[in-house]
Amino acid sequence: MVDLQHVAAPTPSLMSAQLQTPTFDLPLVRTSTSGQGGLLGEDALAFLAALHTQFEPGRQACLAARAVRQAAYDAGALPDFRSDTAALRQGDWSVAPIPPALLRRQVEITGPVDPKMVINALNSGADCFMADFEDSTSPTWPNLIAGQCALRDAVSGTLTFTGSNGKTYALVEEDCRAVLIVRPRGWHLDEKHVEFNGRAMSAALFDFGVFAFHNARALADKDRGPYFYLPKLQSMEEAALWESVMAFAEAELGLVHGQMKVTVLIETLPAAFEMEEILYALRHRIVGLNCGRWDYIFSYIKTLRMHRDRVLPERGQVTMLQPFLKAYSELLIQTCHRRGAFAMGGMAAQVPINNDPVANDAAMARVSADKQREAGAGHDGTWVAHPGLIPIARAAFAEHVAGDNQLSVRRDDVSVRASDLLAPCAGTITRAGFDNNVEVCVRYLAAWLSGNGCVPIHHLMEDAATAEISRAQLWQWIHHGGIRLDDGRPVDFDLLECALIGLPSRLAAANIVGASRIDDAIALLVELTHADSLADFLTLPAYQRLP
Repeated sequence: MVDLQHVAAPTPSLMSAQLQTPTFDLPLVRTSTSGQGGLLGEDALAFLAALHTQFEPGRQACLAARAVRQAAYDAGALPDFRSDTAALRQGDWSVAPIPPALLRRQVEITGPVDPKMVINALNSGADCFMADFEDSTSPTWPNLIAGQCALRDAVSGTLTFTGSNGKTYALVEEDCRAVLIVRPRGWHLDEKHVEFNGRAMSAALFDFGVFAFHNARALADKDRGPYFYLPKLQSMEEAALWESVMAFAEAELGLVHGQMKVTVLIETLPAAFEMEEILYALRHRIVGLNCGRWDYIFSYIKTLRMHRDRVLPERGQVTMLQPFLKAYSELLIQTCHRRGAFAMGGMAAQVPINNDPVANDAAMARVSADKQREAGAGHDGTWVAHPGLIPIARAAFAEHVAGDNQLSVRRDDVSVRASDLLAPCAGTITRAGFDNNVEVCVRYLAAWLSGNGCVPIHHLMEDAATAEISRAQLWQWIHHGGIRLDDGRPVDFDLLECALIGLPSRLAAANIVGASRIDDAIALLVELTHADSLADFLTLPAYQRLP
């Protein structure tokens, strides 16, 4: 039985003086790029060293626990609600009050951290902007440094950008800007450019640490944060590690406990079974959970990769109306509102189609219907990838939400069992669907390897999640054997080779983003699909191919 009084107890901080006169080795920064000197001075490096020294063992323990859990699933076990935390789920508790700056989050825009994007997103009219170091940023060292510099200047209000055409972009008045929320990379990723005794630093701690060191005090003074989105969590223990990290950072940076607020993306299948526990572990600072639906679909495939009876159909047929995804969304709403937290909806990735009014109207109608579904179900807000979708999403929520949010919508009608979250999904695999998975994965990988992590493909703004679904489905369909297209053709390596033939010349002629890395992208996809086991994350081997 879990001791409810001691879950996620804050880790005692090091003495503040240690940051000024470190008693531990500073990290080695392996490369240099413009702007780095202003971010990674000795005090900042000492703060990163403190984070690494204190929390790297806990991170490694969490990653080891993931591997053990996945091995059990591969051997036939299925995810389930935890028996050791039943008392927690049945208990009467709530999360801490939500700060005024976050009470209205009906429309959030997301995107990478390059200066132009940061300015346009903060000026977009959305309620919040999630600046994403994870799925929509290719983590080249120049990208990371430029992104941290852009966010530091945005917090200070001095950020500007001049495009190649001479056009200058600047921030609007602070009261008119979206509220900034930063998503660091997940626990599973390393930052190879920062080393301690020859070992890479946690990418999550690097992204969080640099941003917090430079901006936490200024944001706290303005009652605007700092606020974070936490990705890819799989358990309450991983959430508790973040609680300890933030409590430590608050003490070191002179903030009150709980000043840092977080929203957690429920984008892994194991986390769907621990929503209550994750809220509890972060109860002093969490303000909501988010339906990270594209990564969630990927996680469903990855977690159940060896379960032939749960193989999903082609990606386009796996919509939020499928029973297992509807159950996930409704359970998230019920769980969050029971505990006083927001239930955030998913991403609309559509990009306006300027040269085809009929196709554009149809695409925008789909966006509106999806946002109507979310608002009607009780979500407090939603995500969009393009400023042109903000009015559509806002109008959908205006029809259902009288005030700032829907915390009063309890969804007591919802009753979700483990089997509901695991229910197989009916559908087919068409040749067009198979080929689309191949093309999208190659195009995204080529762009990512070229330093672009957010790419328009077929009028959708794609990030790493779509590529993850695509390559995971290809691996699973091929390796289970005996799976066929709707026309009877077997899904095998011959079909993959057919899809790849001619793709380099066709994509090169289309002048796509990352055209120079198409061959590298194809080689990586072939490597991943031919591997005996499904790689945990596409970005792990791809990262080794970045400079």
